[in-house]
Amino acid sequence: MENVYEQFFFLKYSGGWSFTEAYNLPVGLRDWFVKRLIKQLEAEKEAVEKASKGGGSNSQTLTPYNQPPSPSTLKTG
Repeated sequence: MENVYEQFFFLKYSGGWSFTEAYNLPVGLRDWFVKRLIKQLEAEKEAVEKASKGGGSNSQTLTPYNQPPSPSTLKTG
């Protein structure tokens, strides 16, 4: 039973589900969503780690030619 509560907590905390939504899911579908959410979070973690290890190789330096306009140059109205 504790495993079920862990799934409810995980879906609520990491997935933004309400308790009622998680509770009312059929068991097989709830298991699928938990596994899929784990897969997604692991992929996001890996992407962040890969980006941080890259030493900024994919970063871009802002120059006068590629930076966004300052607020004073934006048109209003």
